Amino acid sequence: MTNKPLLILIAGPYRSGTNGDPRAMAANLARLETAAWPIFAAGHLPVIGEWIALPVLRSADAGPTDPLADQVLYPTADRLLARCDAVLRLPGESAGADQDVATARRRGLPVYHDVAEIPRRVPQETV
Repeated sequence: MTNKPLLILIAGPYRSGTNGDPRAMAANLARLETAAWPIFAAGHLPVIGEWIALPVLRSADAGPTDPLADQVLYPTADRLLARCDAVLRLPGESAGADQDVATARRRGLPVYHDVAEIPRRVPQETV
């Protein structure tokens, strides 16, 4: 258990294996988001790189299949990892998620492969 809420990056397939199909990418994002509630319920704060990167791309009139995407998606995750306390790596082939794990390990951050591995936060009394 921990008394500090952790900022946990959820990493897994987003564009991988989709051939640019927006429905497949949306399904992958939905799969990543299924881990958000269990992380939050454990007392922590979940984050997914696409939650930040996709609005950045839209503000540049681009999308996840545009050439600009590689210049936004990967750097967003890297910048997030400078602030995150841990990574949850979900199953599935993903070069970006593998890169996130490698970065986290280089930075000495824990990498979890199942939500059950994440320590629960000790509840704090509110005044």
